[in-house]
Amino acid sequence: MTKLEKVDFTIETLDRLYPEIPIPLDHKDPYTLLIAVLLSAQSTDIRVNQITPLLFAKADNPSEMIKLSVEEIRDIIRPVGLSPMKSKGIHGLSHILLNEHDGQVPESFEALEALPAVGHKTASVVMSQAFGVPAFPIDTHIHRLLYRWGFSSGKNVVQSEKDAKRLFPKSLWNKLHLQIIWYGREYSPARGWDLDRDIITKNIGRASVIAKYYKLKKR
Repeated sequence: MTKLEKVDFTIETLDRLYPEIPIPLDHKDPYTLLIAVLLSAQSTDIRVNQITPLLFAKADNPSEMIKLSVEEIRDIIRPVGLSPMKSKGIHGLSHILLNEHDGQVPESFEALEALPAVGHKTASVVMSQAFGVPAFPIDTHIHRLLYRWGFSSGKNVVQSEKDAKRLFPKSLWNKLHLQIIWYGREYSPARGWDLDRDIITKNIGRASVIAKYYKLKKR
C-alpha cells in the first residue's frame, strides 16, 4: 500500500468500528471538561470519572471551586494521583478564570496553556471537544499507534502530532483522535496485544513492529 492508501484504510476502518464515538471523560460544560482532562494526566479515564462527581458535587464552576481550599481539593482528588500539583492547578486556574476571563474557559490555545497545570495536550482536548476547534491531542494510545502504523517515528508526542496533522484531513481530526484512542484500548493495547485482532496494524503496520511481535510470541 502507498502511504495515502494506508491513511484511507485507517480512516475507513475506524469509521466502520466507531461510527459514533463518545468523549471518554464525563463533563457538562467546558469548565468541568477542563478539570477532568487536567485530572486525567497519568491516570485513567475510569478513575477520573469516579472522582469528578465527588469534586463537582462540591464545586462545578470557578466561583464555587475557589471557596474550597487547596487541601480540600487535594483530599477529594487524591485517588487520581499527582494530587498536590493538580489541586494547586485547579485552585489557581479557577482564580484566573474569574479574574481574567469573566469565569469562562477561554477559547484559545494561548490562553488555555497560560493556565496553571494546563499543557498543550489538555488545551487541545478542550479546544477540540468543548469548542469544536480542529485539534489532534496526542495521548499514549495515539502515540503508540502512529508508530505501529508507520505514520510517525515515535520520537516524541510533538512529532507525532505534527505527523498526524500532516497525514489526516483537518476536518476529521476531532473525531479521529477519539476513534484512535478507543481503537488503541480495544484492539491495540500496550500490554496483552493480539495482532490477529489488531486489524489496522496487521494490514498496514510497520514491518519491524510486526516482526518483533511474532519473535516475542515464539518465546
